[in-house]
Amino acid sequence: MNATPSQADAGHDKDAPLFADIRLLGRLLGDVIRDQEGAEVFDIVERIRLLSIRFHRHDDQSARAELDALLNGLTREQTNLVVRAFSYFSHLANIAEDQHHIRRARAHALAGSQPREGGFAHAAARAAGLGIGKEKLAGFFATADIAPVLTAHPTEVQRKSILDRQWKIASLLDARDRLPLTPEEREENEEALRRAVLILWQTRMLRPAKLSVMDEVNNALSYYDNTFLRALPRLHNGIEDSLGAPLPAFLKPGSWIGGDRDGNPFVTADILKSALNAQSRKAFAFYLEQTHQLGGELSSSELLVKISPELRDLATRSPDRNPHRDDEPYRRAIAGIYARLAATARELDHMEALRHPVADAPPYADSAEYAAELDILDRSLKENGAALMARGRLRRLRRAAELFGFHLAPLDLRQNSDVHLRTVHELFETARPGTDYAGRSEEGRIALLLAELATPRLLASPYWNYSEETAGELAIFHAARDMHRRYGRAAIQNVIISKNEGVSDILEVALLLKEVGLLRPREGELDVNIVPLFETIGDLERCGAVMDRLFSLPAYQRLLESRGRLQEVMLGYSDSNKDGGFLMSNWALYRAEITLVEVFRMRGMRLRLFHGRGGTVGRGGGPSYQAILAQPPGAVQGAIRITEQGEVIASKYANPELGRRNLEVLVAATLEATLLPREHDDPQPECLAAMDELAGHAFRAYRALVYETPDFERYFWESTVIGEISRLNIGSRPASRKKTTAIEDLRAIPWVFSWSQCRLMLPGWYGFGSAYRAFVEQHGDAGLPLLRGMHRDWGFFRTMLANMDMLLAKTDIALAERYAGLVQDAALRDAIFGRIKAEWQATRDALLAITGQGALLEANPLLRRSMQNRYPYLDPLNHLQVELLRRYRSGAPWSDDPRVQSGIHLTINGVAAGLRNSG
Repeated sequence: MNATPSQADAGHDKDAPLFADIRLLGRLLGDVIRDQEGAEVFDIVERIRLLSIRFHRHDDQSARAELDALLNGLTREQTNLVVRAFSYFSHLANIAEDQHHIRRARAHALAGSQPREGGFAHAAARAAGLGIGKEKLAGFFATADIAPVLTAHPTEVQRKSILDRQWKIASLLDARDRLPLTPEEREENEEALRRAVLILWQTRMLRPAKLSVMDEVNNALSYYDNTFLRALPRLHNGIEDSLGAPLPAFLKPGSWIGGDRDGNPFVTADILKSALNAQSRKAFAFYLEQTHQLGGELSSSELLVKISPELRDLATRSPDRNPHRDDEPYRRAIAGIYARLAATARELDHMEALRHPVADAPPYADSAEYAAELDILDRSLKENGAALMARGRLRRLRRAAELFGFHLAPLDLRQNSDVHLRTVHELFETARPGTDYAGRSEEGRIALLLAELATPRLLASPYWNYSEETAGELAIFHAARDMHRRYGRAAIQNVIISKNEGVSDILEVALLLKEVGLLRPREGELDVNIVPLFETIGDLERCGAVMDRLFSLPAYQRLLESRGRLQEVMLGYSDSNKDGGFLMSNWALYRAEITLVEVFRMRGMRLRLFHGRGGTVGRGGGPSYQAILAQPPGAVQGAIRITEQGEVIASKYANPELGRRNLEVLVAATLEATLLPREHDDPQPECLAAMDELAGHAFRAYRALVYETPDFERYFWESTVIGEISRLNIGSRPASRKKTTAIEDLRAIPWVFSWSQCRLMLPGWYGFGSAYRAFVEQHGDAGLPLLRGMHRDWGFFRTMLANMDMLLAKTDIALAERYAGLVQDAALRDAIFGRIKAEWQATRDALLAITGQGALLEANPLLRRSMQNRYPYLDPLNHLQVELLRRYRSGAPWSDDPRVQSGIHLTINGVAAGLRNSG
């Protein structure tokens, strides 16, 4: 597959290495296909590739007809081989693009150019230009709280084995850039690349069985090996050096994997314990290895250097009695530290160190005790002329201990408010029959909960047999208490309430925490944050009133005092989009943040927002830097948590260098949003009024299609791969919350993923065209200039349109029409797809009119070229997916053929890889 970038790219010299890498990887893949599958298969793949390129570049309809005939004539075996070929090319193109981003960043730094936007140096330079000095920046980091939170969702289509091969290919490409290679070295590198591509081709792309929760936990932990454990200490230390002041840990990743029970019956108390055990083992494995390496490095002899009294004491207490190290106090001290680490790992996690310690030693009480002994090494080196030695591995290890503790990452608990309601109702009914908690009004529930929270008496009894659901919920909270005792309070810090609608939803969780001792009413102490998650449009509109009512309760205020008056609130991007459409969702979220900022200010509380963003724009995705800077004034204030979901985790963090850059982007954006005055921060009243109007029009258009059109549910299930996604082994959690096909019960993630697969991207734009038309009709000649001014002067509006621009560019209405052809009822198909097509055209026209672009992505030429170059390799996958779906749904013998089912699942994987942020 000799990938050929378009002629339009010939003039982009800075992108020449990218195209060279794509050609190289395409050639190697083609060679592997020819060698492994034969010349006939290779020739078929090449014909498909060339025809698809000809059609895309020249709109050659004869090429399209020839391509259709060729694809439709493939045998079942040939179909799957072609799907694999084009899927792997998408993966390889992604690797080349990621490597090019690294290459360009390095070239930028070597050239001594102005700091790149999105980096800390750029943010610091902006601050300096505004008279904000290093002391104030250090003050920001002293209280900053930034957390990317990894979640497992049914759009993670990549196997870890595939990701490992991709990382190997990326590292080999990187080696070609780092140093000039001799002809022999270059030949060895290409052979290694060829070998890696061959292994990739021979590696099964699909999972034979559905992922378990622990599979998802272990997949996520691989990103700690590659990125977090090493990149985060370096990032912290680099910023600390640039400011010349000691800084605390300000960016700590979190996780939901193993603690998110919302709709996932497989997350149990035992799974929660196993997840934290796996996390802890990962941290200990890293500490043990790094501590061992440190012992090899710090060979200083007391015959030649002085040491501090506390280091001498530490070395004396070490069980290391090897006479050859009598004069090497650092090594003796580190041997003792290693022995204590090994004992701690054995006690907490039943884990044996790969290298046995020199002798037994007492375990650490906690990670702070481990860090304190590392600090002794650090101080002794600095006090005795060896500060340079303290700045290497020891410094990174000290920082890692501060960042990750013995628990690695805080694991959030999450459950739906309906489950909490049923659990609390059952607890009351068994303890005091006839209480009828669920039947009470909101105020009645609040009064009952407050009365119960005021007493240390417990509702639950070990002598009652509770329902399976209630017993499971109580077991989870008991397990959380046990994990606090084992790993410390940092191990579980947040309990999140999905579908939070009122104050009682929050107090129900408080009551469950009291049952296990994580809330102590007499002392007014709360050991975790109770985090309401507002998801639907209605919930977002009411969230300010809910929080204000909550803060009016003296009992809850007292609990927050024990949390430093900090209250976290989570905002749901995915479900609000599915509920009200792209435009209304964005606007409801923005208004909710403004309201929350004001409520918290009036009540004297500290706000930390948790943004439940997905990978695609339809679920709140898009560039993180612009998204954070587009938040309303006062919404960030040095504290922000953001979910990292689906295949976006791999694209951001699988490559360590890209991972560090993405983490730095979060830091820079949070700093800028907090400290630096931003343009477009204060929209004029007419802009706010315009957004109200636009959102209202778009909301009505979206709801009219999705929830009010007869048989739309049937259209969706027949025209997309939603049914096949629910059977694909790509996640532990069911696609729907209930066993129905209703849109209301479907999870937002497969909802968006399905529209992405059919190249329609409907959740990311539908309704905007109708909103624009209605707005301009109402405002006449003043309408369009106002919207253009909003795009020019308001960061929120501009970022929203930029994200929509990207989604519209990824939309292919001709391909989408082929998926619509899968709908059996012709009248239903024509009616609904006709509306969708008309709205797509209206939305596209509106976007171009407001932005002034002549074409989609005109303002983002790099992304535009990337998409143009990958579409010829993506479109055949969509075509084959439609044909395979048609065959599979026609019944036997196609539906019984595992090759057809496998082919569908392979196309889902390949399309997701080609689109990158599809779920």
